[in-house]
Amino acid sequence: MRWWYWLIIIPLVLLIGFVIFVFVYTRPKSSPNRALVISDSLLTRLPQDGKLASKELEKARALLAKIKPTKPYIVIDTHANSLYLRTEDSILFKGTCSTGSGGELIDSLTGRKWSFATPRGVFKVTSKVTDPWWRKPDWAFLEDNEPIPSDPNERLDPEMLGAFAMGFGDNYYIHGTIYERLLGVSVTHGCVRLGSEDLKKLYDMVPIGTPVYIF
Repeated sequence: MRWWYWLIIIPLVLLIGFVIFVFVYTRPKSSPNRALVISDSLLTRLPQDGKLASKELEKARALLAKIKPTKPYIVIDTHANSLYLRTEDSILFKGTCSTGSGGELIDSLTGRKWSFATPRGVFKVTSKVTDPWWRKPDWAFLEDNEPIPSDPNERLDPEMLGAFAMGFGDNYYIHGTIYERLLGVSVTHGCVRLGSEDLKKLYDMVPIGTPVYIF
């Protein structure tokens, strides 16, 4: 390294060190009664007054008690492609799944765009279907370089979704797949795929209304 590089690097390092020092040692220190809590569905800071702080904590606890599931619920980890049916302190079922690829498809003729990600958030099982038929959307034909059919019957596929499907969110499903070798890989168009044995177990264990937490 040439000697004159140090004329640039040394002042830069000193400047960065000074900025870190100012940030760490001059920012306001937090105190226990200034912690963030959930109250009235918003993040708020506890007041300085002890009595008021206690009331806010009670409100937060009451709110958490309302949203805390009391029955088994589904958890889907889109990073690990794992699905759980569990309670607060035990796992009732665990399966390897496939979730959204995160990819996009753009129709070069119309400019329409589709994003293939599994939605994150809190949902619930809204429907249960045996022997579901898939109505193939436009993007499925574009993806396969096939013309979009005018006959609605040409969109129906009785095999792609497996033997069972559980609806959640806005037209998303937990369903089976003919591509079981890809389970554990993020390859779907947004739905959650399970192998046939795991899907049957989960379908039998889950009633409509079961909460679904996806992250």
